[in-house]
Amino acid sequence: MSWYELLGQILVVVGALIFVIAGVGLLKLRDPFMRTSAVATAAGLGVSFVVGGTVLVDPHPIDAVKVVIAIALQLITSVIGGIAIARAAVMSGHEFDDTDTTDLDI
Repeated sequence: MSWYELLGQILVVVGALIFVIAGVGLLKLRDPFMRTSAVATAAGLGVSFVVGGTVLVDPHPIDAVKVVIAIALQLITSVIGGIAIARAAVMSGHEFDDTDTTDLDI
């Protein structure tokens, strides 16, 4: 086993652990802003680590290009999705438990 295959396996495990931690966060966190943060982090970092690790386990030049595009698109869309979910929570008039929303008042 080469060093990049070992690194790829480590990255996949780290990505999976990020998903597990985000899942626990969804159960433990109380309001939508906190939950959105957990999901956006898992979507951005978790997928990036898993996809990046898989290309290191079985490397091919064309796959490396696909992985770079996939990671870039995932990071962009996870941020936009997190913002959209948080905005929807604010616009619906949801009561927040621990989040200070005084700056959102018009």
